[in-house]
Amino acid sequence: MASAFGKILLITGNAEFLADRTRAKAVKVVTGEQPEVEVAMSTASGLQPGELAGLTSPSLFSDASALVLTELQDLPEVAQKELLAYVAAPSPDVAVILVHSGGQKGKGLLDKLRKESVVTEVKVEQPKYERDFAKWVYTEVRDLGARIDEEAATLLVASIGQDLRALAGAADQLVANLEKGTEISASLVRQYFGGRADVRGYEIADATLNGQINVALEQARWAESAKVAPVLITSALATGLRSLAKLAGAPEGMRDNDLAAHIGAPPFKIRTMRSQLRSWDQAGLAAAISAVAQADLDVKGGAADPAFAVERMVLQVAAQRRR
Repeated sequence: MASAFGKILLITGNAEFLADRTRAKAVKVVTGEQPEVEVAMSTASGLQPGELAGLTSPSLFSDASALVLTELQDLPEVAQKELLAYVAAPSPDVAVILVHSGGQKGKGLLDKLRKESVVTEVKVEQPKYERDFAKWVYTEVRDLGARIDEEAATLLVASIGQDLRALAGAADQLVANLEKGTEISASLVRQYFGGRADVRGYEIADATLNGQINVALEQARWAESAKVAPVLITSALATGLRSLAKLAGAPEGMRDNDLAAHIGAPPFKIRTMRSQLRSWDQAGLAAAISAVAQADLDVKGGAADPAFAVERMVLQVAAQRRR
């Protein structure tokens, strides 16, 4: 393994949790290589002229030192020149870890750093679509030494939300309670996280889109008694309808994986959505989306009876299905 000393690790991207974790792993590598290393932590915005030279100088009390510099996008112009001068001739006894939070600010500095052979960049971007979060969960579980199927990964995202820190914790909990050699299934996710509000929202949405009115109303009444925010239900139904509308308008002949990318849904959902779409036409989808939009306005605007607004929405949406 190449030494971290005399090198610069550049961590870039808008995923704060991933950046924090990458930074912590990098520091662990540095201290593993040199247990007596002194690690200095600093934020870029507060650096004064000449201070960077001190932070990147060999330590008086150790043969090696390290600098972790966060918020690189806020590095003052004078300090930028000092950093670039150091990178051009780095000390073999110093390891440097730079963290940039993404965006265009400081892009000029990043471009210059990327041209230097001693700089290694690690990009940590936040997933964008639901399917991307599910892929992230799949990779996270794999890195923990276990397996999770696609449906379970997607359900975990629906259960926990799109906070990577919370998803990582949930994945760790599931793996810790998993029998060796078995795969995390949707049923196991439901066992641990099935009571979460978001899951109920999507269950209500699926039942409504499938025309299972009694199931949808029963779940909606459970949600109301459990104090689930009505906006979670309207949001889930709006997402389901928009996905169906995208599927209906997709070019013919697209493969499931291509459709999933086009819609922003995980591939395994395409089969279910195709089945749902058989009971819908464009006019029905448009009317249903309008009904959900009105219900969303009602519950966000403090309707006198939000539970009634949700139940009315379920009935109005289901009524737009083709018989």
